[in-house]
Amino acid sequence: MVQGLRQVFSEGRTREYSWRARQLEGLKRFLVEREAEILEAVAGDFSKPSEETWFTEVHYLLSEIDLQRRMLKSWMKPHRVHTPLRYQPGRSYYVCEPKGVVLVISAWNYPLQLALAPVAAALAAGNCIVLKPSELAPVTAALLSRRLPHYLDADAFKVVQGGPEETGALLAERFDHIFFTGSARVGRIVATAAAGFLTPCTLELGGKSPCIVDRDTTIDVAARRIVWAKFLNAGQTCISPDYVLVDRRVERQLLEALCRARENMYGHCSGQRPSYAKVINEHHTRRLHSLMNGVRVVCGGRVDISRCMIEPTILAGVDFSSPVMQEEIFGPLLPVIAYDTADEAAELAARTGTPLALYIFSRNRKLQRFFTGRIRSGSVC
Repeated sequence: MVQGLRQVFSEGRTREYSWRARQLEGLKRFLVEREAEILEAVAGDFSKPSEETWFTEVHYLLSEIDLQRRMLKSWMKPHRVHTPLRYQPGRSYYVCEPKGVVLVISAWNYPLQLALAPVAAALAAGNCIVLKPSELAPVTAALLSRRLPHYLDADAFKVVQGGPEETGALLAERFDHIFFTGSARVGRIVATAAAGFLTPCTLELGGKSPCIVDRDTTIDVAARRIVWAKFLNAGQTCISPDYVLVDRRVERQLLEALCRARENMYGHCSGQRPSYAKVINEHHTRRLHSLMNGVRVVCGGRVDISRCMIEPTILAGVDFSSPVMQEEIFGPLLPVIAYDTADEAAELAARTGTPLALYIFSRNRKLQRFFTGRIRSGSVC
């Protein structure tokens, strides 16, 4: 299969603007024409509300594809740059070229978005692609395998379903780029396999993204935004706030506001409501349940292992030796930890490594600059 894709790439047709534009148009038609099936498939994997799936997956991808279609000609043009005196009277420019055959290994938590966003980018860049969707979201994976090849060039795009064994077989082949979304543990396996071929990788991993709440902010607004961001997709989002560091002088006020916001958004017994997604499987439900040991549940906390349901839960009495602080939570548990000084908050946040995101709630510009200067992160909000 990989050799066949390499042959297609060597023929040169994927380099043409017309081919790239057709693939992006086909991907958009898949999202529009198969929207009902997509919503049903993701609900089959997550019991996820259709509005949430449309907002976080379908609409996200449509916006991405529209941007790529709009910018594609510009991206493909040679870009003139200054020529140093020693090379004159020559002219200098650079051109973005496709890499060849790309392997995309996607994650389960957003099974459509995390599969098709890198696929769209690779198609726009003129590559042939092997997509390996996550086996932990089997209904969505089956839909991608069954429907998507009818909308794209089937000679240049393949979907491989399966688990670790199939992924291992793919990694034994030589690719020109690998895009992996998932855990650091599996990321190391991917990077090790890629190193044997000197294949460049994009590793989209997670991390414990801290959320810092200063006393100089509107607590109710901060609480609503934190609750929305944390419990979207039942907390199974790589950039969700993993834990909160709050100025001790407003700790109680924030805890009360978080519980009010939780109640307003999800109501009592929120695990029973259709507006709330489930945890992906029993294994992760048990893992998350065990992380609640030794800490105080402020609100929420109900668990139904058989239904893979955990209520949106606010935790207190947490320190950095607690089990819930030893790894990325990736679920609907939100620990709240108090700090006394900004230096202490920065030191605490640094203990959990370099996260994808850092969230700061403060009107104090000097304090904002202090935290962004002291805490490394992929992005800051």
